[in-house]
Amino acid sequence: MNAHFLSLFPTLFLSLLFSFSPLPSAADRHPDRSGQLASMRQSVWAEWCASLQASQPLPPLGMQPLSEGNVTAWEIPDSLESQATMNFRSGTKGTQPAEGWPCYLYLHGSGPRDAEWQTGWQLALAFQDAPAFYCIPQIPNEGKYYRWWQRGKLWVWDRLLKWMLAQPSTDASRLYLFGISEGAYGSQRLASYYADYLAAAGPMAGGEPLKNAPVENLGHVAFHFLTGAQDAMFYRNVFTQGTADALDSIARLYPGEYHHSIRLIPGREHHIDYSPTTPWLSRHRRNAQPRHFLWENMEVDGIKRKGFYNIEVLAETDAYRTAYEFRADADNHIHVSVDRVEYTTTFTDPMWDIDMFFSRRYSPAEHGRLRIFLSEELADLSRPLTISVNGRTLYQGRAAISRETMLQAARLWGDPLRLFPAAVEVEW
Repeated sequence: MNAHFLSLFPTLFLSLLFSFSPLPSAADRHPDRSGQLASMRQSVWAEWCASLQASQPLPPLGMQPLSEGNVTAWEIPDSLESQATMNFRSGTKGTQPAEGWPCYLYLHGSGPRDAEWQTGWQLALAFQDAPAFYCIPQIPNEGKYYRWWQRGKLWVWDRLLKWMLAQPSTDASRLYLFGISEGAYGSQRLASYYADYLAAAGPMAGGEPLKNAPVENLGHVAFHFLTGAQDAMFYRNVFTQGTADALDSIARLYPGEYHHSIRLIPGREHHIDYSPTTPWLSRHRRNAQPRHFLWENMEVDGIKRKGFYNIEVLAETDAYRTAYEFRADADNHIHVSVDRVEYTTTFTDPMWDIDMFFSRRYSPAEHGRLRIFLSEELADLSRPLTISVNGRTLYQGRAAISRETMLQAARLWGDPLRLFPAAVEVEW
């Protein structure tokens, strides 16, 4: 049964602790197979990158020094946002590391968009985080379209993440997302939504109701959050403290999985020192294949993710949200819990009409269908395995290894760290 959290500032009442024994490495178990899988991954990744370039003819982002101010424009489909062009300033700082560039995506605030974009570029140049590759987008339209999480922007982020990971000069384990003010709201919400791609995230001078950014999803994302203690507009300080409380609680429940640093800066309102964020982010690398994670599959502007880490959703219960828990035991037993999630607003602020506090009710999902991708890091693929959903055994046997499965994973996530060689479908 999933451990879930029932309000915005939860006091967790469950104390289940999961401990995992590391599996022997693939090389230790089957040295020949390990070499074959490495060769297959190299071939599949080359094929995927070629198909991505052919199918998405978007102008490449500039890789010259960030100080040159290179600008690239991507056109968002009119069906998603009318007359929307996403401009990017992009470029590098320092010397490229042998393992590739760490990549930073910075989201600016909600002042006049030209000035905010210019300020973001100047801040990026000043931050002490080299070596780095920076991508600094400019919001396409102001007014009601001034949100980083709207579907037109999701169209961009889906493609941008895959573009970054497809670059041979990118360190796929070091993708970072951060932003200021409106960019803080966006980076907090998008960090929860795209957590499986990120090593770390760092909103600043913001704060979202946790219905918009469930902390459960941040289990393997280092999370850094700074807000002025007196920054009371739209309850930014209250929501920042609420995020801290929620992450403190869940970190106690799952030791080692939730790493965060959240501070309210004494005496400060909306303007704070932004410089500590990216040096902190830069210390963290992504765990792309965790053996345990929680995921609340939420709608963002009406769109849900199709998959998370190694789970692909093929059919979902008829509910606004679905909560998953995945656990790979050392005995080759995969446990998945799937629950319906129903939110009830318990307090709405009358001044700004913000839904602030919530309760959540969970009930086992009555039906669903999943594809569970597996690797030699998650299971011994040479032996039979067991897959259970909500305590019911749905599969026993060996998972077939195939190149086509790797291609399926590449098409779904576009991620060189998640080229899974095997998958099993389960339905209940």
